[in-house]
Amino acid sequence: MLLTPRTTAPGPKAFRPPRPAAALIAATVSAALLAASAPSPATPLGIGDRLFPHLGNPGYDVRSYDIAFTYRGDNRKPLDAVTKIEARATEALDRVNLDFAHGKVRSVEVNGKRARFESGGEDLVVTPSAPLGRGDRMRVTVRHTSDPTYEKGTQGGWVRTDDGLAMANQADAAHLVFPCNDHPADKAKFTFRVTTPKGYTAVANGLPAGATRRGAATTWAYRHQHPMATELAQVSIGRSTVLHRKGPHGLPVRDVVPTADREVLEPWLQKTPEQLDWMEGKVGRYPFEVYGVLIARAKTGYELETQTLSLFERELFTRPEFPEWYVDAIMVHELAHQWFGDSVSPKTWSDLWLNEGHATWYEALYAEEKANKPVADRMRQAYRQSDSWRAAGGPPARPKAPAPGKKISIFRPVVYDGSALVLYALRQEIGRTAFENLERSWVRTHHNGNAETADFVRLASRIAGRDLTGFFDGWLYGKKTPPMPGHPDWKSGK
Repeated sequence: MLLTPRTTAPGPKAFRPPRPAAALIAATVSAALLAASAPSPATPLGIGDRLFPHLGNPGYDVRSYDIAFTYRGDNRKPLDAVTKIEARATEALDRVNLDFAHGKVRSVEVNGKRARFESGGEDLVVTPSAPLGRGDRMRVTVRHTSDPTYEKGTQGGWVRTDDGLAMANQADAAHLVFPCNDHPADKAKFTFRVTTPKGYTAVANGLPAGATRRGAATTWAYRHQHPMATELAQVSIGRSTVLHRKGPHGLPVRDVVPTADREVLEPWLQKTPEQLDWMEGKVGRYPFEVYGVLIARAKTGYELETQTLSLFERELFTRPEFPEWYVDAIMVHELAHQWFGDSVSPKTWSDLWLNEGHATWYEALYAEEKANKPVADRMRQAYRQSDSWRAAGGPPARPKAPAPGKKISIFRPVVYDGSALVLYALRQEIGRTAFENLERSWVRTHHNGNAETADFVRLASRIAGRDLTGFFDGWLYGKKTPPMPGHPDWKSGK
């Protein structure tokens, strides 16, 4: 994800990347759950993530989500929704906690039987009619609303566009849209069914699974068969056109754009197949069954790597002060995330540098190869600022916790160019051939899974043929930036 700059674009001599920020993250939003009576207060849980301790829930593993939304043509009003969760208990449970904090719950069933429910913090706490044993399958069905409006000064998972809605859940906003286990450590398959009035088109992650028309309404179904983190879910509803083309080895590429902007955006959309081919040449085959860009008429201030359908704001492509190479590089940033962050997802939010550092690295490499913007120049500039970034936000792999009410503060410069700098140092240390082998091995080894910093260190050490723990300790956890291999003249702050 990258923030779209609000000032002039970088000049021709140096690539000054847009300042990073998180994709849409909610400040705490009061839950509006209609709870059944219960004998004792519900207790919010979490899996103990260092940065978001109340995200996720212990005791079960989600296998799939099947989520239905009904949109009635007004993006200020709640959508009716049904969320079905297939999961397996990993321990004995007499209660099941789901993350959900911005909708009205009408009913809950567990394995076909009505269950009691209540709110606890940002959790929906469900009490099944009978306890669940370890290994038991459970199907949880929640009938609820999904509200696309938020209190002034706060944000949530829905983005209201000029003609409808889009979704932006990073890092912890999916549970403001639908009940879920809202942590990337619990990836699952997704099916979406979205009912819209005449004149609207709905698109979601994955491939179409049919469209059913009933009267003036259409229900659009999409199914994504690869595991996906909740933060990467995407549903677009609008007066849109879906454009189709082919990528490498016949890969379906589908773009979703406001119908009125189809012609002006087409020159940019044509670039995606070549960008896919370039990325495949660097790290291997694209990891999913489809790709494309979703361009929204909304002032989000960011671009986001929602899985198989990256979200961009329209003005990125229409502001004349942005050079073509600059926009191209941002497109590649979000595309690179499909490998780094989407297919290979972090085990904890402290591993965020693996997502953003790699996306920034390939963004910079693309600008070097296609627009003669040397990576070394950008990395030297980053090196000058690295110590101040570490002081403000912590080292790359041990970022400071977000400030109260400012959860987006985990998306600081240190996890973008500050982390790409780590990868540049690693390439300097082990050589280009070993580095490129590592990148390919990383996405192949952890395809469709989760990985953490320790996994990257072990794999890098194995490929380099020597223990790199000491090297990574300084670059990932040090308060000060270590000397740059091959560039003893580089100085922080100078």
